[in-house]
Amino acid sequence: MQLRRLVGALALVLVTAAPALAHFGMIIPDAPVATAAKRATTVTLSFSHPFEGHGMNMERPEAFGVVRVDGDKTERTDLLSSLKETKVMGKAAWKTDFTFPKPGVYMFTMEPKLYWEPEEDCYIQHLTKVVVPAFGNEDGWDTPAGLKFEIIPLTRPFGNYAGGVFTGVAMLDGKPAPGVDVEVEYYNAQGKYAAPTEFHVTQVVKTDANGVFTVACPLAGWWGFAALTTAPEQVKGPDGNLKDVEIGAVLWARFDAFKSAK
Repeated sequence: MQLRRLVGALALVLVTAAPALAHFGMIIPDAPVATAAKRATTVTLSFSHPFEGHGMNMERPEAFGVVRVDGDKTERTDLLSSLKETKVMGKAAWKTDFTFPKPGVYMFTMEPKLYWEPEEDCYIQHLTKVVVPAFGNEDGWDTPAGLKFEIIPLTRPFGNYAGGVFTGVAMLDGKPAPGVDVEVEYYNAQGKYAAPTEFHVTQVVKTDANGVFTVACPLAGWWGFAALTTAPEQVKGPDGNLKDVEIGAVLWARFDAFKSAK
Protein backbone atom coordinates (compact mmCIF):
# COMPACT_ATOMS: atom_id res chain seq x y z
CA MET A 1 0.00 0.00 0.00
CA GLN A 2 2.79 2.40 0.91
CA LEU A 3 4.58 1.60 -2.35
CA ARG A 4 1.42 2.34 -4.36
CA ARG A 5 1.00 5.67 -2.58
CA LEU A 6 4.63 6.54 -3.22
CA VAL A 7 4.33 5.69 -6.93
CA GLY A 8 1.11 7.70 -7.18
CA ALA A 9 2.64 10.71 -5.46
CA LEU A 10 5.70 10.54 -7.72
CA ALA A 11 3.51 10.42 -10.80
CA LEU A 12 1.59 13.47 -9.59
CA VAL A 13 4.84 15.37 -9.03
CA LEU A 14 6.05 14.50 -12.52
CA VAL A 15 2.81 15.65 -14.10
CA THR A 16 2.62 18.93 -12.21
CA ALA A 17 6.34 19.59 -12.75
CA ALA A 18 6.03 19.30 -16.54
CA PRO A 19 6.07 22.63 -18.40
CA ALA A 20 2.58 23.92 -19.10
CA LEU A 21 1.48 24.32 -22.71
CA ALA A 22 1.81 27.93 -23.81
CA HIS A 23 -1.31 29.72 -24.99
CA PHE A 24 -1.15 31.98 -28.04
CA GLY A 25 -3.64 34.36 -29.54
CA MET A 26 -3.30 33.82 -33.29
CA ILE A 27 -4.02 35.98 -36.33
CA ILE A 28 -2.82 34.15 -39.43
CA PRO A 29 -3.40 35.48 -42.97
CA ASP A 30 -3.27 32.94 -45.78
CA ALA A 31 -0.51 34.95 -47.46
CA PRO A 32 2.19 37.08 -45.78
CA VAL A 33 2.06 39.88 -48.37
CA ALA A 34 -0.55 41.38 -50.70
CA THR A 35 0.29 41.76 -54.38
CA ALA A 36 -1.49 42.81 -57.55
CA ALA A 37 -1.93 39.12 -58.34
CA LYS A 38 -3.34 38.38 -54.88
CA ARG A 39 -5.22 41.36 -53.51
CA ALA A 40 -7.38 39.42 -51.05
CA THR A 41 -6.60 37.25 -48.05
CA THR A 42 -8.44 35.11 -45.55
CA VAL A 43 -7.45 36.05 -42.00
CA THR A 44 -8.02 33.39 -39.33
CA LEU A 45 -8.25 34.15 -35.61
CA SER A 46 -7.86 31.50 -32.91
CA PHE A 47 -6.57 30.76 -29.42
CA SER A 48 -4.28 27.75 -29.57
CA HIS A 49 -1.10 25.89 -28.73
CA PRO A 50 0.54 26.41 -32.13
CA PHE A 51 3.40 23.95 -32.00
CA GLU A 52 1.56 20.95 -30.58
CA GLY A 53 -1.67 21.62 -32.47
CA HIS A 54 -4.00 21.83 -29.48
CA GLY A 55 -6.85 24.28 -29.95
CA MET A 56 -9.15 26.02 -27.48
CA ASN A 57 -12.62 27.37 -28.06
CA MET A 58 -12.54 31.09 -28.69
CA GLU A 59 -15.53 33.37 -28.25
CA ARG A 60 -16.18 36.20 -30.68
CA PRO A 61 -13.50 38.83 -29.86
CA GLU A 62 -14.23 42.06 -28.05
CA ALA A 63 -12.56 43.94 -30.90
CA PHE A 64 -10.97 43.16 -34.26
CA GLY A 65 -9.80 45.53 -36.94
CA VAL A 66 -7.01 46.68 -39.19
CA VAL A 67 -4.79 49.74 -39.05
CA ARG A 68 -3.44 50.91 -42.40
CA VAL A 69 -0.14 52.77 -42.22
CA ASP A 70 1.16 54.84 -45.11
CA GLY A 71 4.23 56.77 -43.98
CA ASP A 72 3.09 59.03 -41.14
CA LYS A 73 -0.61 58.53 -41.90
CA THR A 74 -2.80 55.90 -40.23
CA GLU A 75 -6.41 54.87 -40.67
CA ARG A 76 -8.31 52.28 -38.63
CA THR A 77 -11.13 50.05 -39.90
CA ASP A 78 -13.39 48.00 -37.62
CA LEU A 79 -13.73 44.45 -38.96
CA LEU A 80 -15.51 42.81 -36.03
CA SER A 81 -18.84 42.47 -37.84
CA SER A 82 -17.17 40.71 -40.77
CA LEU A 83 -16.04 37.71 -38.69
CA LYS A 84 -17.53 34.31 -39.46
CA GLU A 85 -17.28 31.19 -37.34
CA THR A 86 -14.77 28.52 -38.34
CA LYS A 87 -12.69 25.75 -36.76
CA VAL A 88 -8.98 25.72 -35.96
CA MET A 89 -7.46 22.56 -34.51
CA GLY A 90 -11.01 21.32 -34.08
CA LYS A 91 -12.07 24.24 -31.86
CA ALA A 92 -14.22 27.34 -32.33
CA ALA A 93 -12.38 30.11 -34.16
CA TRP A 94 -13.10 33.04 -36.49
CA LYS A 95 -12.18 34.21 -39.96
CA THR A 96 -12.78 37.01 -42.43
CA ASP A 97 -11.98 37.75 -46.05
CA PHE A 98 -10.21 41.03 -46.61
CA THR A 99 -9.32 42.79 -49.86
CA PHE A 100 -6.46 45.28 -49.68
CA PRO A 101 -7.78 48.48 -51.26
CA LYS A 102 -4.51 50.37 -51.75
CA PRO A 103 -0.79 50.31 -50.91
CA GLY A 104 0.28 50.47 -47.28
CA VAL A 105 1.25 48.40 -44.28
CA TYR A 106 -1.79 46.73 -42.72
CA MET A 107 -1.79 45.73 -39.03
CA PHE A 108 -4.59 43.34 -38.08
CA THR A 109 -5.29 43.50 -34.33
CA MET A 110 -7.49 41.48 -32.00
CA GLU A 111 -8.68 42.05 -28.44
CA PRO A 112 -10.22 38.75 -27.29
CA LYS A 113 -12.61 38.19 -24.44
CA LEU A 114 -11.11 36.96 -21.18
CA TYR A 115 -10.37 33.23 -21.22
CA TRP A 116 -10.66 31.33 -17.95
CA GLU A 117 -7.80 28.85 -17.45
CA PRO A 118 -8.62 26.60 -14.47
CA GLU A 119 -5.19 24.93 -14.46
CA GLU A 120 -3.53 28.29 -13.84
CA ASP A 121 -6.40 29.71 -11.74
CA CYS A 122 -6.42 32.92 -13.75
CA TYR A 123 -7.87 34.64 -16.78
CA ILE A 124 -5.88 35.09 -20.01
CA GLN A 125 -6.19 37.84 -22.60
CA HIS A 126 -3.79 38.03 -25.54
CA LEU A 127 -3.79 41.29 -27.50
CA THR A 128 -2.67 39.99 -30.88
CA LYS A 129 -1.24 41.56 -34.01
CA VAL A 130 0.08 40.61 -37.45
CA VAL A 131 1.54 42.95 -40.08
CA VAL A 132 0.93 42.53 -43.82
CA PRO A 133 2.52 44.81 -46.47
CA ALA A 134 0.48 45.60 -49.58
CA PHE A 135 1.66 46.32 -53.13
CA GLY A 136 5.33 46.88 -52.31
CA ASN A 137 4.79 49.48 -49.58
CA GLU A 138 6.72 48.84 -46.37
CA ASP A 139 6.85 52.25 -44.68
CA GLY A 140 5.67 52.30 -41.08
CA TRP A 141 5.97 48.64 -40.10
CA ASP A 142 7.20 49.71 -36.65
CA THR A 143 4.22 52.01 -36.01
CA PRO A 144 2.29 51.19 -32.79
CA ALA A 145 -1.19 49.82 -33.43
CA GLY A 146 -2.59 51.40 -30.27
CA LEU A 147 -2.98 48.28 -28.13
CA LYS A 148 -2.61 48.53 -24.35
CA PHE A 149 0.17 45.95 -24.47
CA GLU A 150 1.94 45.24 -27.75
CA ILE A 151 5.23 44.22 -29.30
CA ILE A 152 6.72 46.89 -31.54
CA PRO A 153 8.99 45.16 -34.07
CA LEU A 154 12.57 46.36 -34.37
CA THR A 155 13.10 43.77 -37.10
CA ARG A 156 10.80 44.20 -40.09
CA PRO A 157 8.11 41.55 -39.41
CA PHE A 158 7.89 40.32 -43.01
CA GLY A 159 10.30 39.52 -45.83
CA ASN A 160 12.66 37.61 -43.53
CA TYR A 161 14.60 34.42 -44.11
CA ALA A 162 14.37 31.33 -41.92
CA GLY A 163 17.44 31.18 -39.70
CA GLY A 164 17.41 34.91 -39.08
CA VAL A 165 16.71 36.66 -35.81
CA PHE A 166 13.80 38.79 -34.68
CA THR A 167 14.07 41.73 -32.31
CA GLY A 168 11.15 43.56 -30.75
CA VAL A 169 10.28 45.76 -27.80
CA ALA A 170 7.40 45.01 -25.44
CA MET A 171 5.40 48.18 -24.72
CA LEU A 172 2.86 48.41 -21.88
CA ASP A 173 0.71 51.55 -21.82
CA GLY A 174 3.17 53.13 -24.24
CA LYS A 175 6.24 52.44 -22.09
CA PRO A 176 8.90 49.70 -22.39
CA ALA A 177 8.21 46.62 -20.23
CA PRO A 178 11.51 45.40 -18.72
CA GLY A 179 12.08 41.90 -17.37
CA VAL A 180 8.95 40.25 -18.74
CA ASP A 181 8.89 36.74 -20.18
CA VAL A 182 8.47 36.41 -23.93
CA GLU A 183 7.25 32.99 -25.05
CA VAL A 184 8.13 31.97 -28.59
CA GLU A 185 6.54 29.20 -30.64
CA TYR A 186 6.58 27.97 -34.20
CA TYR A 187 3.21 27.35 -35.86
CA ASN A 188 3.63 23.66 -36.64
CA ALA A 189 0.59 23.74 -38.90
CA GLN A 190 1.21 20.41 -40.67
CA GLY A 191 2.49 18.61 -37.58
CA LYS A 192 5.74 18.01 -39.42
CA TYR A 193 8.06 18.59 -36.48
CA ALA A 194 8.46 17.12 -33.01
CA ALA A 195 10.23 18.76 -30.07
CA PRO A 196 13.30 17.00 -28.57
CA THR A 197 11.90 17.63 -25.06
CA GLU A 198 8.85 19.39 -23.62
CA PHE A 199 11.07 22.41 -22.92
CA HIS A 200 11.70 22.86 -26.66
CA VAL A 201 8.01 23.36 -27.49
CA THR A 202 8.02 26.92 -26.17
CA GLN A 203 11.19 28.99 -26.20
CA VAL A 204 11.42 31.65 -23.46
CA VAL A 205 13.46 34.86 -23.33
CA LYS A 206 13.22 37.93 -21.10
CA THR A 207 13.09 41.53 -22.15
CA ASP A 208 16.06 43.66 -21.09
CA ALA A 209 15.97 46.93 -19.14
CA ASN A 210 14.58 48.67 -22.24
CA GLY A 211 11.89 46.07 -22.93
CA VAL A 212 13.85 44.63 -25.87
CA PHE A 213 14.22 40.94 -26.75
CA THR A 214 15.89 39.01 -29.57
CA VAL A 215 15.25 35.43 -30.70
CA ALA A 216 16.36 33.24 -33.62
CA CYS A 217 13.76 31.61 -35.92
CA PRO A 218 15.33 28.56 -37.60
CA LEU A 219 12.31 27.20 -39.53
CA ALA A 220 10.33 28.62 -42.43
CA GLY A 221 6.76 29.53 -41.48
CA TRP A 222 4.89 31.61 -38.93
CA TRP A 223 6.47 32.41 -35.55
CA GLY A 224 4.58 33.80 -32.58
CA PHE A 225 6.08 36.04 -29.88
CA ALA A 226 4.05 36.54 -26.69
CA ALA A 227 5.23 39.02 -24.04
CA LEU A 228 3.42 38.23 -20.79
CA THR A 229 2.62 40.19 -17.66
CA THR A 230 -0.10 40.42 -15.00
CA ALA A 231 -2.72 43.11 -15.39
CA PRO A 232 -3.08 45.47 -12.39
CA GLU A 233 -6.81 44.78 -12.17
CA GLN A 234 -8.26 41.49 -10.93
CA VAL A 235 -11.53 39.95 -12.15
CA LYS A 236 -14.05 37.85 -10.25
CA GLY A 237 -13.58 34.17 -11.10
CA PRO A 238 -16.08 31.31 -11.40
CA ASP A 239 -15.76 30.65 -7.64
CA GLY A 240 -16.59 34.27 -6.81
CA ASN A 241 -13.05 35.20 -5.74
CA LEU A 242 -10.88 37.78 -7.46
CA LYS A 243 -8.44 36.31 -9.97
CA ASP A 244 -5.38 37.59 -11.81
CA VAL A 245 -5.47 38.35 -15.51
CA GLU A 246 -2.47 37.33 -17.61
CA ILE A 247 -2.23 39.93 -20.34
CA GLY A 248 -0.16 39.09 -23.39
CA ALA A 249 1.21 41.16 -26.25
CA VAL A 250 1.38 38.76 -29.20
CA LEU A 251 2.96 39.39 -32.58
CA TRP A 252 3.13 36.95 -35.48
CA ALA A 253 5.87 37.18 -38.11
CA ARG A 254 6.65 35.11 -41.18
CA PHE A 255 10.08 33.67 -42.03
CA ASP A 256 10.67 32.06 -45.43
CA ALA A 257 13.14 29.70 -47.05
CA PHE A 258 15.10 30.70 -50.15
CA LYS A 259 13.40 29.75 -53.42
CA SER A 260 15.17 27.76 -56.08
CA ALA A 261 16.34 29.79 -59.07
CA LYS A 262 15.37 26.96 -61.42
